[in-house]
Amino acid sequence: MNDDLGHAVQVERPARRVVSLVPSLTEAVAATRPETLVGATDWCTHPADLDVARVRGTKNPDRAAIAHLHPDLVIANREENRELDVDRLRRAGIPVWVTEIETVGQSFSSMRRLFVDGLGWDVPDWLDEAERVWAEPARLAPARVALPIWRDPWMVVGSRTFTGDLLGRLGLVNAFGHHQDRYPHVELDVIDAAGTDLVILPDEPYVFTPVDGPEAFTHTPTALVPGRALTWYGPSLVTARSELEALLSAT
Repeated sequence: MNDDLGHAVQVERPARRVVSLVPSLTEAVAATRPETLVGATDWCTHPADLDVARVRGTKNPDRAAIAHLHPDLVIANREENRELDVDRLRRAGIPVWVTEIETVGQSFSSMRRLFVDGLGWDVPDWLDEAERVWAEPARLAPARVALPIWRDPWMVVGSRTFTGDLLGRLGLVNAFGHHQDRYPHVELDVIDAAGTDLVILPDEPYVFTPVDGPEAFTHTPTALVPGRALTWYGPSLVTARSELEALLSAT
């Protein structure tokens, strides 16, 4: 079977021992067959009671620790994990399945392939439900928004991103959606003067809070939202839409 990047992955299916290097996919596996998940990164925070071996971060995984867990499959993502680490794991004889997700629709098709072709499992019910939820038409009033993901220096969501596509499905227009970069560095005054109706401030990767973020914007209203609802693909997609609609419609 080939992963999202076309790499042939030889793995005995169904997979019984899985290491995940992606928080969203960790949650997806834990919600489907928790007994198979034997390792995850330090950034894998859901479910809250996750009790597996930790293999450091997404950008610096402990390859020796991963090998010690004898996984049937390691799951990774093109954006979140380094090609160098994936290559080194493969050279050590460890099968790695790499996902590539830049749209909401792609998240559904990628996860279906991961579960069926990569892991040798059935498609989970939560994935069918999430796909149904996001197939519904937009309900929010049209608005032009900016979505910073970091400050000092300021960075925003640009083009070709899962989060940007998710905003569009909510009925919102990303003010920087046509930027050539996926996560461009943009000066604060440019964001504040971009003609946007709202600046959306998530709590990850940068932790924007009521006292760290909103005070920087003097011209544009702001809204604080959970970053997981905007950037995670997996079981969180089942509730992310209603959560975001409630928070953004009240702004």
